[in-house]
Amino acid sequence: MTEQTLEGSPDLSVVIPVYNEEAVLPSLFSRLYPALDALGRSYEIIFIDDGSRDRSVALLRKQYQVRPEETRVVCLRANAGQHAAIIAGFEQCRGSFVVTLDADLQNPPEEIGKLLAELDKGHDYVGSIRRNRQDSAWRDIASKAMNRLRERITSIQMTDQGCMLRGYDRDIINAILDSKESNTFIPALAYLYSGNPVEVVVEHEERAAGESKYPLYKLIHLNFDLMTGFSLMPLQVFSLVGVGISIVSFAFVLFLVLRRLIVGPEVEGVFTLFAIVFFLIGILLFGIGLLGEYVGRIYVQARGRPRYLVRMVLEKNGQPETGEET
Repeated sequence: MTEQTLEGSPDLSVVIPVYNEEAVLPSLFSRLYPALDALGRSYEIIFIDDGSRDRSVALLRKQYQVRPEETRVVCLRANAGQHAAIIAGFEQCRGSFVVTLDADLQNPPEEIGKLLAELDKGHDYVGSIRRNRQDSAWRDIASKAMNRLRERITSIQMTDQGCMLRGYDRDIINAILDSKESNTFIPALAYLYSGNPVEVVVEHEERAAGESKYPLYKLIHLNFDLMTGFSLMPLQVFSLVGVGISIVSFAFVLFLVLRRLIVGPEVEGVFTLFAIVFFLIGILLFGIGLLGEYVGRIYVQARGRPRYLVRMVLEKNGQPETGEET
């Protein structure tokens, strides 16, 4: 064990971010604990309430009272986002192996054993591939398109980047915690640090209750974070496109000058010229947006604000902790 793994700590930590999931939590509890009990390992479950506005905190507190030995609850002061909530869970977890799981039961907790089997073989990072995805068609198509785009512009090879059921060795968790990036995509960061990654196929179910916390806008923003956080290729490609367009534009200007000298002034082709100008303006605005994405990341990082604030931690043999930040 590393220095951040305490003596007597559990073999497994399961980190679960929760945001407005009161409808699904009872079903999660009824399946999660029996599935982990069946593994025959010592474990802890760390629920991170990400600023829920429903009864999620009350249900988590009640479950903590039912199973205090295996349950810990971290309540954030405000909604910080799924990945920040997972980082908060990583800060609290003590296990030699760590598994992340969504609360919506789309990834069955019974599949955790598959990840542990690969971690026991010596793999330090275990990704997952959803079998027969139960999402809507547009989410499936968008996910596959983003997967292919990411593979082309980064060195990160993940078959299914949208599945949060993943396993990590303690050394990978420590490396992630040492990274102080304000915005990051945890599975991609873990892949970069991993020396022996592997993927397994897991089952996928329809959401048990409630609604998805990732609408189209958040999915697009997440993929922008992934691309700009792990590759400079978008900037490099845009630079090449800019050079090419500049050469073509210069040649076109020379053509128009020669045409005016030879043919004389004319009004024909004005709308074609407008179309070309509008196209070039569109390319320019796209480039400004791309540069803004990178500058925005620098701005957020330079401010140095905490990714989240902890309001309370429920754990056995300890007083509720408040006011932590990271």
